[in-house]
Amino acid sequence: MGQAKEILNMTRDEVAAAVKEYPVAILPLGATEQHGHHLPLGVDVYLAEGISRKLSEQTGALLLPSMPFGYSWVWRNIPGTVSIQQHHVESIIKDVAHSVARYGTKLLILVNGHDANNSSMKYATRELMDELDMTVIYLFYPNMEKIRNEYCASPTWYGMIHACEFETSLMLALKPELVDMKKAVREFPEKPDLYGMSTISLGDLSKSGVFGDATIASKEKGERMLEVFVNDMKELIKEAYPD
Repeated sequence: MGQAKEILNMTRDEVAAAVKEYPVAILPLGATEQHGHHLPLGVDVYLAEGISRKLSEQTGALLLPSMPFGYSWVWRNIPGTVSIQQHHVESIIKDVAHSVARYGTKLLILVNGHDANNSSMKYATRELMDELDMTVIYLFYPNMEKIRNEYCASPTWYGMIHACEFETSLMLALKPELVDMKKAVREFPEKPDLYGMSTISLGDLSKSGVFGDATIASKEKGERMLEVFVNDMKELIKEAYPD
């Protein structure tokens, strides 16, 4: 396994050589928002970045700086949250894509850790297809439901993951020093009939900020899931850019 090629730590000459050797770049996309009392606000950044770093180490792709903000309107009243408008997320993705395409990148991989970024990734990628001679793919825990069901014991909250067994396990594998399991809780809030059809938001529903059972998370589960996700993503990268 090689060292991650983080462009912030590289010179212009090193980046030029890396692009010539393997013209693939990775953009981790996260958010700054609450994840209960046991996890930091940077969960979505740390998970996207941690997976992206492993991909860079194992493929030689350039690792771009992580996007730390996303559309986090549902948590807007909780201290620490930073939310940007959804169309701004799209614009940033497109600007990054245009930037890296100018110096020869042939594949840009968006690695996402924040569910609300998924729509922005999809629509930005569609527009970029008509604007650039560069492939863009967007990844958000491929085959997540299958993998989560295999390694996690608790159910999701109506298919959503947030500060739960899944995310807490991944954080224990990647950033254990930032996890306080003594504060982990189990909470499955009631779902109002008008949820998803009104301005009722997640921030109105959960007392703890947890949607699921964080108490049964473990580092071992996180490590096993990470290995599967990284291996699956590597195969998708090979399919998008056979070298």
